[in-house]
Amino acid sequence: MTVEKSIILQIALPVPLRRYFDYLPPIDCDIKTLTPGVRVTVPFQRRELIGFFMGLAETTLPLLRLKRALEILDQEPILSADLLQLSLWAADYYHDSIGNVMMNVLPTLLRQGKQPIVGKRSNGLLNGLLKNHLSEENLILNNAQKQAIEAIQMALDRFQVFLLEGVTGSGKTEVYLQVIQSFLNHNQSILVLVPEIGLTPQTIQRFYARFSVPLVLLHSGLTERARLNGWIAAKSGHAKIIIGTRSAIFTPCQNLGLIIIDEEHDLSFKQQEGFRYHARDIAIMRAHFNKIPIILGTATPSLETLHKANINKFQKLCLPMRAGKASLPEFNIIDIRNQTLDQGLSQSLLKEITIHLARNEQVMLFLNRRGFAPVLMCHACGYVAICKRCDKRMTYHHQLERLHCHHCDAQKKVPKQCEACREILHFLGMGTERLEMVLAKYFPAHSIVRIDRDNTKQKGSIEKLLAQIQSGEHQILIGTQMLAKGHHFPNVTLVGIVDMDGGLFSHDFRGLERMAQLLLQVSGRAGRMEKPGKVFIQTHHPDHPLLQQLFSGSYQQFADSLLCERKESGLPPFAYLALFRAEAYQMQHASDFLNQVKNLMQPCASLHILGPIPAPMPRRAGRYRMQLLLQAEERKTLQKLLTDTMPLIEKIKSKSRVRWSLDVDPLEMF
Repeated sequence: MTVEKSIILQIALPVPLRRYFDYLPPIDCDIKTLTPGVRVTVPFQRRELIGFFMGLAETTLPLLRLKRALEILDQEPILSADLLQLSLWAADYYHDSIGNVMMNVLPTLLRQGKQPIVGKRSNGLLNGLLKNHLSEENLILNNAQKQAIEAIQMALDRFQVFLLEGVTGSGKTEVYLQVIQSFLNHNQSILVLVPEIGLTPQTIQRFYARFSVPLVLLHSGLTERARLNGWIAAKSGHAKIIIGTRSAIFTPCQNLGLIIIDEEHDLSFKQQEGFRYHARDIAIMRAHFNKIPIILGTATPSLETLHKANINKFQKLCLPMRAGKASLPEFNIIDIRNQTLDQGLSQSLLKEITIHLARNEQVMLFLNRRGFAPVLMCHACGYVAICKRCDKRMTYHHQLERLHCHHCDAQKKVPKQCEACREILHFLGMGTERLEMVLAKYFPAHSIVRIDRDNTKQKGSIEKLLAQIQSGEHQILIGTQMLAKGHHFPNVTLVGIVDMDGGLFSHDFRGLERMAQLLLQVSGRAGRMEKPGKVFIQTHHPDHPLLQQLFSGSYQQFADSLLCERKESGLPPFAYLALFRAEAYQMQHASDFLNQVKNLMQPCASLHILGPIPAPMPRRAGRYRMQLLLQAEERKTLQKLLTDTMPLIEKIKSKSRVRWSLDVDPLEMF
């Protein structure tokens, strides 16, 4: 008896299952015209989903067992060939389903089945996303900048990763601008990734002012229609320069010639939920597939990037001096042991603030903790206000008169007295709100501005505050790390770091690296023009060896010391990690699931399986959290283990009782 073979469609769907799904073609569909990457509407369980046609296959299954696809939405692939290739690589490397990856690549309206057509209201100049200006002239370059530009220009039309390491204020942006112009001269488009659009308005304005070609911004602050319009402008080739945050790495670009990652070390380039990719690493692979150069720019390279430069996988370009007449700031460590502090401020720092304000200069105070006080405590019985869903202390916010959990966003009224013994409650510790009140007491004649997540929630608020700082309206600037990234404040001559000791003793092995990066980024705001700058750092640990090395030597020496420690400990970049996370309302459910995952794995000598153990933050938003860490000496060993294990995990019945995820190359272990 002969078995008749039938042609079916293989569809990638945005579901956790890592495989293709078989469907009959829609009625009256000419399968010969189908191209991989077009969107298809299909029935799935009791709903309709949009997926992607990936190819044809033959089946001998009875046709009655197969459902029929409903509609082909596109006449041509919605994703360009290079993005389809990139999506396939990313799904394989991060062990996510290809349908989920491809859906994450698209703007939201295309995920919903809309057509890639510019809306009538943003027609013309695409709702203001595209801007043409030509007013700013090229700045005079120093020798280091010239050498960096020449090296990058020589990599036209070939893959090369450049680490552009320049001290804060060394003119990295000017290098970007002049390199971009040379690639525009060859009719190529340029993709630029920045950590957060709202925190770099000055950089964006320099792009607008320099180039006469259309430029498009892509970030989460836009409406969905505006984001789609920008995506279309890039895909059509109308926009020649595309600037965006993390997800912009998946923007289709005609004749892409160069990718730039500004502040490559920044944690915001790592997607922490859903499809957990790192935009920097995706960008490097996209440059590789397109045979084009990529620039990783930073003053404080991640240790992974620095290591690859040290072993000559990346070409390192150095900008060791500040551009123009500016000089690096002078560092001063204030030993606050046994000192009398007023609300966390030493007399030495207060005196220095007074001196700089008297010269009509601006002062910036850094404290990476928002709110008024991180602890509400009873001195009589030891009661502390705790979030019942996270088992973590709640922060007091004075403006809102509320207690706020910064982990799950829970809020409640401030109790008038201790809930345990009815005694008076006290606020301990300092946040940016409290620092603002203290400084207002000492310097009532000077205007103070605070920049943190609490007072920059409204659209356009951060741009407004930064413009006020530039105009000199405020003399004292207070902020969290939002104020540390990429800002150019010409009149800031003093930076005071109020409290940095927490970073010296982090539970995360990357804690010291991030502390150093943040401190140098903050310090880089001082003395960026002709006026010399000073940095004062308050600490209870002035003799800490890495702190001394960081400020008496260089970031390179500091990083080399950390790299030696990482090598001895078998940690990245000398090893490769993958982290399984599971959370459930009962800890036993999360633990049991990860133990089943562990039992599916075939151990080997070059790979270690650690756990399952409770996460550093064991409970969040009412769920208990466990994790299982894989540590391998070689990337291919880790990847093979995951490839063999992931299909088996899908068969674990108890997985429905937990939320679980896999994070390849995790950057946070919480």
